[in-house]
Amino acid sequence: MKQPNIRLHIEELVLHSFAPNDRYAIADAVERELTDLLAGEFTTPASTALLLENSNRPRANAGEFQVARGAKANSIGAQIAQAVHGELTK
Repeated sequence: MKQPNIRLHIEELVLHSFAPNDRYAIADAVERELTDLLAGEFTTPASTALLLENSNRPRANAGEFQVARGAKANSIGAQIAQAVHGELTK
């Protein structure tokens, strides 16, 4: 099955209580993890259809999550990506 090209635009990523210096590293980690997670969704026609259907929403709220004290930007970004992925695939 050929994987479709998808473009995900995140206009605003709101992060509270994180060091301002970490914002780009967190954003880069979100992008990497989401790319990996979304690529894995195109394994069956059903999962592809669900993701494409859910991707047409103008807004997605991935909710809140807990971050371990001292967590690095890469792990924070991965958690954010997993939360966004969960919202897109439910």
